Amino acid sequence: MTALSGQTVTVVGGGFGGLSAACHLADSGADVRVLEKNDQMGGRASRLERDGFRFDMGPSWYLMPDVFERFFGHFDRTPSEYYDLQRLDPHYRIFFKDGDQVDTSGDHEQMRAVFESYETGAGEQFDAYLETSQRHYETAMEKFVYEDRSRLRDWVDTDVMTAAPIGMRLVGSMDRHVGKYFDHPKLQQIMQYSLVFLGGAPHNTPALYNIMSHVDFNLGVYYPEGGLGAVVDGVVDLGAELGVTYETDREVTGITRTRDGFLVETDAEQYRPDTVVANADYAHVERDLLPDHERQYDDDYWDSRTYSPSAYLLYLGVEGDVEPLAHHTLVLPTDWDPHFEQIFDSPAWPDDPAYYLCVPSKTDDSVAPEGHSNLFALVPIAPGLADGDELRDSYREKILADIAEHTGVDLRDRIVVEEQFSVSDFASRYNATKGNALGGLAHTLRQTALLRPSNRSSAVDGLYFTGGFTTPGIGVPMCLISGEHTANALIEDQRNHR
Repeated sequence: MTALSGQTVTVVGGGFGGLSAACHLADSGADVRVLEKNDQMGGRASRLERDGFRFDMGPSWYLMPDVFERFFGHFDRTPSEYYDLQRLDPHYRIFFKDGDQVDTSGDHEQMRAVFESYETGAGEQFDAYLETSQRHYETAMEKFVYEDRSRLRDWVDTDVMTAAPIGMRLVGSMDRHVGKYFDHPKLQQIMQYSLVFLGGAPHNTPALYNIMSHVDFNLGVYYPEGGLGAVVDGVVDLGAELGVTYETDREVTGITRTRDGFLVETDAEQYRPDTVVANADYAHVERDLLPDHERQYDDDYWDSRTYSPSAYLLYLGVEGDVEPLAHHTLVLPTDWDPHFEQIFDSPAWPDDPAYYLCVPSKTDDSVAPEGHSNLFALVPIAPGLADGDELRDSYREKILADIAEHTGVDLRDRIVVEEQFSVSDFASRYNATKGNALGGLAHTLRQTALLRPSNRSSAVDGLYFTGGFTTPGIGVPMCLISGEHTANALIEDQRNHR
């Protein structure tokens, strides 16, 4: 008999954390049902289709391929059974707003030359930094990511003590760590750009996340044919093979503990599972779906958290090509500190924004009609900002003008399809607290590891959480691992109660 035979589990929310948990729970014998508020699975990894264009609305970087291999391998599958990957070259292109341009790749000799061209000795320092990054990555993944250490007692054992040097990296910040290797501000930016995807800034993100440079330069940047939506389809198909049931257009309006399980209410019907896994926004579940006496945290707690940034997104279908943009392109001011200040310290729409452009049609002909290009612009902004139509329209003009000025690509007279998405859309579509875009709490010094909310409810037996609010954090690979942690916690508790 498998660990969860006879158990019914309802997963609230079809993002990667929920989809992962569903697979692991079904594999352990549970009868699993996933309820998704919107019309498609994937959570923020939704797709937008208009007039022959297909956009990934959320995640668009396929990083940490080892995590995906491990996830599918748990079920004796491989990613290639569900989607095809193409390694990108360059990994991404950077346009600095002073006219400088840099391509990054997995060719270390090429990258050493790039770094040396900015700063004498930086090529050698590049090697040293990557060696440290790889060592930290391997230790962090083995001891702190794949092992769920979301409780204080999980940190008090021999394994953690032997990994103490990596643990100590939690107390320093990324900007200080990178500054020990490189003086040139552009080199520092190259080594820290990924912090935007962790929802942090150089001054408030733990130096532990230097591991992202190993992810970037050593493990590589890939594109799944069909976009990140193809990965969603693959995980959903895997779950279906394991027996998971999926229901879309099922917004959950209440979760209540009953004498023999739970009552999960939706706008369409009611469900009565034995246990519940919440992959919806953690603060939304606590504040809006649970009765007061079943909440772990009060409003003061949630109001005091630092949320991942929101975003202003502009999805564009345009006539013709968009040279010289790469599949992944970053446009960065030479001093990006003011932008981070307007996200975390003095919230406002950025005056001189750093932003990201994604052009999947560079790699995939299926995402745009012939003779057209598919791209989106993403500007990280502070969560909770007002984003009315007039403000959005003025910012649209600002970003399109900025793209033309700093990349040489003028899109304004060629747009045939256009959609905007911003703070209030994240709030309404995903019930995202303050309209955060990345699905959780920022990876700040005070919100990392066991300082994040637990995947077990301390107030309600049988209620669990997964996704970007919990450990190990935000991002598609981390949410896949979070789903595994949550499933393991549920399985462990069930065994202990027998």
